[in-house]
Amino acid sequence: MEPLLPTFYAAVYESIAAHSRLGLNVVFEGGHHGAIHPGVLSDCARRLRGLPVLFVGVRCPIETIMKRRQESPVGRTGVGSPNDPVPMPVRLWQEEVHKPGLYDLEVDTSLLSPQDCAAVIRQRLAAGPPGTAFQQLAEDQEG
Repeated sequence: MEPLLPTFYAAVYESIAAHSRLGLNVVFEGGHHGAIHPGVLSDCARRLRGLPVLFVGVRCPIETIMKRRQESPVGRTGVGSPNDPVPMPVRLWQEEVHKPGLYDLEVDTSLLSPQDCAAVIRQRLAAGPPGTAFQQLAEDQEG
């Protein structure tokens, strides 16, 4: 499935663009596999060129993530062990998911509840104008 990811992302972002051009607001939550597929994020950004985009980085310290995983009644895979408290896939994901680290807004879920994060995002959207991070990421692909 990994070789198909760039095509899947292209399809998702083309759909987001189509919805936006029709005047619909779209919220997409996902991570980009930039380490495995370099250029996928800038390609996604290029597909949204000219549309209003607010690119939000959702952060959380790895210690908090691991604590939440251990306390969760579901999804207990990848909770770590005394020899490897942060499993390699989790560690790699946390290192790679925020590259290149260019966002219009960042929230930290260890400090804010989901409702508080949504309120911060809503306030930023109301304050306008749209963000510029995706414009910069699209230009990086061309430049």
